[in-house]
Amino acid sequence: MLIGRFLGLTILQLIPQIWTNWRTKKTDGLPGSMMFLWALCGVPFGAYNVVQNFNMPLQIQPHCFMGLCLVSWAQILRYHYRWPVWKASLVGLVVACTFAGVEVALILTLRPLYERGNDTGIMAVGIVAAVLLAVGLLPPYGEMWKRRGRVIGINWIFLSMDWFGAFFSLMALVAQHTFDILGGVLYITCCVLEIGIFLSHLIWLMQTRHIRKEAATQGKTFDDVAEEYEAGGLPFRFAERKRKTKGPKGVSPAAEDSEMGTASSHVTDTGPAVDLAHQK
Repeated sequence: MLIGRFLGLTILQLIPQIWTNWRTKKTDGLPGSMMFLWALCGVPFGAYNVVQNFNMPLQIQPHCFMGLCLVSWAQILRYHYRWPVWKASLVGLVVACTFAGVEVALILTLRPLYERGNDTGIMAVGIVAAVLLAVGLLPPYGEMWKRRGRVIGINWIFLSMDWFGAFFSLMALVAQHTFDILGGVLYITCCVLEIGIFLSHLIWLMQTRHIRKEAATQGKTFDDVAEEYEAGGLPFRFAERKRKTKGPKGVSPAAEDSEMGTASSHVTDTGPAVDLAHQK
């Protein structure tokens, strides 16, 4: 029941994220795998609530949650991967129909067992759902590593509401006469992982405060400064990490580095105005 209430809050907090995606037409930093895993967890959560015949709002919540996650996932396909609107929408609908079919199959399979007093299957489904929900919070850590601790693309209202939902659900569990271990582990895991996201960005803000302050006096943003260093071929402590790729056929990495060094020698004297000392 408490997991259902947590999903209810999660439904509300997804709306600001979807709005931000649509308004900015950008989803950089919001992992598609996160939204897909959260949508996927709606399948076992829906079966879990329906088979146990929870009240109607709790049966509806996982399906709304799944639908909104798929909307956000389709937005990522559209804005980040530049898929055509019709293709992203069609894929989202196909995935939604597939998830619905799998959930119906789970309900038809597990309900007779549950009615005969065998709750092993439904507990296994609940555990899978909880794991998927928690694992969905891991992909943002890859994005933070890529940007050296910086968090972009994730709406802070979205993340705050999700954290408070997990925290108050955990407090409700503590206040009960019996402690739901499954729910408790889920809420603690979500709280810890989301605190990690907040702390990562806070540390990044502290480390880059001088760079951002000086850039602001010049009418620039942090991204403008990073682009200037990259264009000049100059080292920048907070530059975004990029995957190493092989050079063009017939051109060795050393030759590429030599060419970059030659090109950057022409811009070194006119490099970014922000002092490199502020990177320390």
